[in-house]
Amino acid sequence: MASTYLTKVAPAAGNRTKGTISMWVKRGSLGSTEYLYTEYLNSTDHGVVYFSGANGLNIKSVNGNSAEMQLSTNRLFRDTNAWYHLVFAWDTSQGTAADRVKMYVNGVQETSFSTATYPSQSSNLKFGIGSPSGNNYNIYIGRKGSASDYFTGSMSHFHRVDNQQLTPSTFGSTDSTTGEWKINTSPSITYTGSSSHNFFILKDGNSVTDQSGEGNNLTVGGGTLTKTEDCPSNVFATLNPLDQAQINTKPTLASGNTQWTASGNSSSNCSIRGTIGNSSGKFYFEAKLLEASNAGFGMHRINEGNWYDSTGYMGNNGGLNGILFTGTDNIRSIVNGTNNGSSLGTVSNNDIIGCAFDLDNKKFYFHKNGTYISIGGSVGDPTSGSTGTGAFGTLGNGLNSSTALYVPAVWNESYGTASSVAFNFGNGYFGTTAVSSAGTNASNIGIFEYDVPTGYTALSTKGLNL
Repeated sequence: MASTYLTKVAPAAGNRTKGTISMWVKRGSLGSTEYLYTEYLNSTDHGVVYFSGANGLNIKSVNGNSAEMQLSTNRLFRDTNAWYHLVFAWDTSQGTAADRVKMYVNGVQETSFSTATYPSQSSNLKFGIGSPSGNNYNIYIGRKGSASDYFTGSMSHFHRVDNQQLTPSTFGSTDSTTGEWKINTSPSITYTGSSSHNFFILKDGNSVTDQSGEGNNLTVGGGTLTKTEDCPSNVFATLNPLDQAQINTKPTLASGNTQWTASGNSSSNCSIRGTIGNSSGKFYFEAKLLEASNAGFGMHRINEGNWYDSTGYMGNNGGLNGILFTGTDNIRSIVNGTNNGSSLGTVSNNDIIGCAFDLDNKKFYFHKNGTYISIGGSVGDPTSGSTGTGAFGTLGNGLNSSTALYVPAVWNESYGTASSVAFNFGNGYFGTTAVSSAGTNASNIGIFEYDVPTGYTALSTKGLNL
């Protein structure tokens, strides 16, 4: 969402003693306070759901600048590749204090809290308060009222249910085969109470129209929503902020950890790896060169003991296979950590590079704006199998292993120039810009600018299981 959010005015009071919030979220950044949901009267009176700067999960009702109710988890939420199902349900009429507010994560009730302040019995919370005395009371998804503590990740299937303390089984269930908690795409909910506090919003960017039948549509604020193909039932690869190295200046991540920017400081080499990989199969992704100089990307073999050197650069490690754009923007290949030293053409800013990795035959290929790059006089053909026509090289197994695991990777050599790359792992966007015209994709997994080679698919949970 970045600085984009959803909002609506709540014209009437709902049930202030009983209600439920359910949402699926995928975090985009860590280490800062990010608000998922707010029912906001003013700075001293509001109800909020948020991640703290320490990455804990919180629900809080603030009355006159004092917390009349607050649950703050001991558990930290630092997985930026996972979708979390969060449910917050309250009924202050309950005789047992711990039953008055409940928090669930992926179907399991949270019971370990650093702060556990339960409301007094039958008290009115700052959820469902409406607009008393003509004051403008607003509902926000993805920000905190007047503050700028935006949520930077993705959301899906957001429910606000008035007058009912529901359990997670209304919104999800355990898969009988995998044992994983999965989304209920069509939950059966009978909405009761004030309709101003009942709504159901689907995938991020898909619609801001209330699907509950109560007519509580929201509007977009702070920019433009981006629709992502990434969802709880199919998680796509991103760059991993917990798996990076740098010297001096840390690169920045944006757009749900799919856009990477390095400063270009001459002493600030940096590297980062992706969240999803495999040892077999055929996979495709794309990268748009926002600033091409000294950037490189490809796939990295993660079973190397030391995946980057003392300068923060992974290029000297034998596990790297990919493409490098030197300070003069010449295209060069990196095969098992070795730079071939010869130019394979040039690139310009906004060129799109397609990356096809055949892990079955240990071959890899790249195209520029849809035309595969030639190696040794042969045009790259990702469908050539073990022949490897025009392949950049042959992937090594590493550490005497035949099942080496490869993940996406990007790096910067920092010869005094910045580099910036926006990846499309199948989400259908480069940063916040949608693909201009989707290419063919026989797997039907992911949306890409150019045609996906026959037999290849996206790096996603569904793609891994083809």
